[in-house]
Amino acid sequence: MGSPGISRRRLLGLGAGAAAAASLAACSAGTTSGPAAPLSMRTGSFTSQFRPQTATNWSLAVPGTGSSPGSPVGATAGTPPVALFLHGTGSDHRMIFEELRAANVLSQHVARGGTPFAIAAVDGGESWWHRRATGTDTQAMVVEEFIPLLADQGLDTGRIAVFGLSMGGFGALLLASQHRIPGLRAVAAMSPAVWSLHDAGRTDNFDSAEDFAANDIFALRPELELLPKRIDCGTSDNLLYSVQDYVSGLPGDREGGFQHGGHDDGYWRSILPEVFAFLGRNLA
Repeated sequence: MGSPGISRRRLLGLGAGAAAAASLAACSAGTTSGPAAPLSMRTGSFTSQFRPQTATNWSLAVPGTGSSPGSPVGATAGTPPVALFLHGTGSDHRMIFEELRAANVLSQHVARGGTPFAIAAVDGGESWWHRRATGTDTQAMVVEEFIPLLADQGLDTGRIAVFGLSMGGFGALLLASQHRIPGLRAVAAMSPAVWSLHDAGRTDNFDSAEDFAANDIFALRPELELLPKRIDCGTSDNLLYSVQDYVSGLPGDREGGFQHGGHDDGYWRSILPEVFAFLGRNLA
């Protein structure tokens, strides 16, 4: 277990100081055309005891028109559930909204009658979403600090999903497999960076063979049997065969598949509407 987290109210205060809101009602150029629903966008920052040397920034998109942190999020949304996004290497919380244009995809999803849900993204650095020898523990940050912050933002964290891509896809599968989120409804991984064997030549993702064994998502596959899950990977992705190996031994029902594309924003944007449809069904 991690050390006690800072209080929800302290987290809210740290985040609200930098919070901003803006209504979104139209799709930007380059995204799928179609009807759009209004969204509230918020951003903030807090100091995490699990990442003490750097600010932890976050972004949040909420269906409806509410914009005040800690207040109801909009008459059309009620108290929406939340899908938590974990980013890949070399990126941060902005990736899902800037590179993948997720706010526009979510707006269209809601306008077409899909279940409204919020998207929340947070900085995780390069630590591969688990505790490292340095003491950094971004998984604990998510569970003990960021999710309580989202509850204070007016979201229903009793209905939550986790999704991510590349390093974040690994992190999403690991977090779901370790049962650290009460009320978790679904997990989705886009091009997850997964391996069945430890590579001693790499230290960016695991500190040692023991660290790999403690976070071996291949060994943890039985833990996902009953959880709704979706896994996708492009057929031109260097991770394809490892992802196929992973899903071949994954028990229970699974959505997703292997579509044309590589390990890049274009591929992830192409499948994001289907990923959001999956998340919405399971967060309903």
